Amino acid sequence: MQKFDIMDIHEYQAKDILKQYGVKIQEGIVADNPEKALEAAKQLHAETGTSWYVVKAQIHAGGRGKGGGVKLAQSLNEVKEISEQILGMQLVTHQTGPQGKEVHKVLIAEDVYYPGENEPKEYYLSILLDRANNCNTIMASTEGGMDIEEVAAKTPEKIIKEPIDPSVGLLSFQARKIAFALGLEGNAFKEMVQFIGALYSAYENSDASMFEINPVLKTSDDKILAVDAKVNLDDNALFRHQDLAELRDLSEEDPLEVEASKSGLNYVKLDGNVGCMVNGAGLAMATMDIIKLSGGDPANFLDVGGGANPKTVEAAFRIILKDPNVKAILINIFGGIVRCDRVAKGVVEAYKNIGEIAVPIIVRLQGTNAEEGAKIIEESGLKVFPAILLKDAAEKVKEVLA
Repeated sequence: MQKFDIMDIHEYQAKDILKQYGVKIQEGIVADNPEKALEAAKQLHAETGTSWYVVKAQIHAGGRGKGGGVKLAQSLNEVKEISEQILGMQLVTHQTGPQGKEVHKVLIAEDVYYPGENEPKEYYLSILLDRANNCNTIMASTEGGMDIEEVAAKTPEKIIKEPIDPSVGLLSFQARKIAFALGLEGNAFKEMVQFIGALYSAYENSDASMFEINPVLKTSDDKILAVDAKVNLDDNALFRHQDLAELRDLSEEDPLEVEASKSGLNYVKLDGNVGCMVNGAGLAMATMDIIKLSGGDPANFLDVGGGANPKTVEAAFRIILKDPNVKAILINIFGGIVRCDRVAKGVVEAYKNIGEIAVPIIVRLQGTNAEEGAKIIEESGLKVFPAILLKDAAEKVKEVLA
């Protein structure tokens, strides 16, 4: 299985996790067609008494409301009509890129902005792993409902940060300190303190790297609810959480990255024109720097790992070549754990199995059995450009792109 730093999940899945730990949420039911959306609204009415509903597109991206993926329905008929509009649409937000993402599911949620004694108020709250300071940090702001980056740029004084000592955990005074800094009082203050404590418990126990609730809503009757939820799970901890691992939605991920994961390859698609095949994350980063210095742009990050063999090399080739933007391929292998001759055999076998490869291939082999590997490449008769030094590799990339 491919190892990512994080695994994204949908809003409805994040809210299910929150609810398990006692975090109060905006209730909702997920649906994948308009008929189910209508039934979900009827069920929600029976359970909560709500007569207005919010239809929310479920994709792994923020900014759904601005893109037309979140709409208010004031009747059951509108629930069905709006669901028909949103389901199947290509939703474009500032996080999806211009291509957008197709909507396969909608969350039918209760309307929690009901009239009352007080005006509803939105807040921002998140817990994230602060790697620089080796601790978790709670961030909060009175400017809920906005992009936190925009708040940080325009009004940084409105962002509250509270570091949490991992050896001690969240202390009750820290939750009270945050609620007080948000200007809350009375029942809303008490509920926010409880909310923060439950949220931190959910964050820690699910081995997450981020929980972001934006907005956290103070309702007109002073209840504190999670209206939206974004959760990043630590992929390296999923072996402890089989139930969370099953939340992975492959339809939300790049098809080439999914294919790579099945072959045990660490692959991330980029927007450049030079495909990379490297062993080791550090060498991969250096290789991408080389490509940039040569005037090209990396088309991917691809680490074949220490157990590279002809089968994985061929799989890597096929994945790289499926990207129409690739104009050249740079293979940069340091033979520490993996032997260079094994990689060279993989390159030759892959070339023969795939057939004529139209793009030029630059191969740099250094380390264990590098000479044997170079000999295999040279005697193969393939259109491959050998390189010895990093500088040579950069020059070869520059030549083939000219």
